[in-house]
Amino acid sequence: MSVTAIDCWESFAPLVANVICCPQLEATLTILIGQSSKYSDMLALNRTLAKHCLSDVKQILIAQGANHSLTQMCSIHSLNLTEASCPVKDVNEFHDVVDTSKLLVACEKIDPIKECCDQICQNAILEAATKIASKGSDLLGLNGPHVLPEHSTRINDCRSIVLRWLASELDPSNSKKILRGLSNCNVNKVCPLVLPDMRHVAEACRDGVKNKTSCCDAMEVYVSHLQRQSFITNLQALDCAEALAMKLQKSNITKDVYSLCHVSLKDFSLQDVEVNHVDVSVNTQEAGCLLPSLPSDLTLDTTGISFNCDLNDNIPAPWPSASQVATSACNKTVNIPALPAAANGQSCLQSDYVLCPMLFAFSLLLMTLG
Repeated sequence: MSVTAIDCWESFAPLVANVICCPQLEATLTILIGQSSKYSDMLALNRTLAKHCLSDVKQILIAQGANHSLTQMCSIHSLNLTEASCPVKDVNEFHDVVDTSKLLVACEKIDPIKECCDQICQNAILEAATKIASKGSDLLGLNGPHVLPEHSTRINDCRSIVLRWLASELDPSNSKKILRGLSNCNVNKVCPLVLPDMRHVAEACRDGVKNKTSCCDAMEVYVSHLQRQSFITNLQALDCAEALAMKLQKSNITKDVYSLCHVSLKDFSLQDVEVNHVDVSVNTQEAGCLLPSLPSDLTLDTTGISFNCDLNDNIPAPWPSASQVATSACNKTVNIPALPAAANGQSCLQSDYVLCPMLFAFSLLLMTLG
């Protein structure tokens, strides 16, 4: 709970919500229900208990410094603690339906980097979730376009049940590593930034970029809006760079304006900023910070809050060709930086770019600390 409170610290939570705070909160709730099932034999709470439980957790976290809008920010409601539409919540019934030995072998220890590509644990979880979701229906025989939206929702609800069962079988520390590892796979697949209207960029950079200065000035103004949103991981930055490039290409901008205007991956993440009297600055002349693809928890001591920041040596934002498919860390043919070799990002990787992450700590002077 104390780790979750620090990860979701009052002033800082909105800046790391997508990458650190919300995944940690979700893991905490999963572990709490999973551990409680040892005594209740239930992998879900009824609606009344769920409401009280979520309220209690929220109050405990707020008392330890967490953001007051935590549950709204992370879109977590009391219904998320129930079985929702999943037909199985009893532990014994779960054992009757699921090959628990197979599930445990696949998930009791995962490589957080390989798992995102190989999906050994994720596939085992999906198989188990589909089995319990199919109880009392013909869902098990459906796949692809035959799976209706309500069936997809049921499988997703049952996935939560499977995760709670895993959390009941493992110690909380190991459960957290696995749950955070799995969440990172999903976090790194999507650009969390809001890409505002880009008509002024399209106008300045059209016609084969006849005026480089006007084009790059427009790009700088546009990117400055992205730099005020949140800290993101290096892989999220790749997703954001591709998403923006695709939008620009649809606006008939075919020239690589990233190279033209020297846009790097760091440009998509939060820059130096002041948050409610909390000074956030990188201890280097370079502005901008990218979290490693496996972001670590925030730490709190007498000097403030710190976390690892991966500056990634100014790696240029890759401009996708018109025929290029979506970038993926698992697609070895795409010329993008690879995943870090270790969770702390200290190792150097060789790819078409040299990825030698430099670790910096953000030292935050919290005015509220005594």
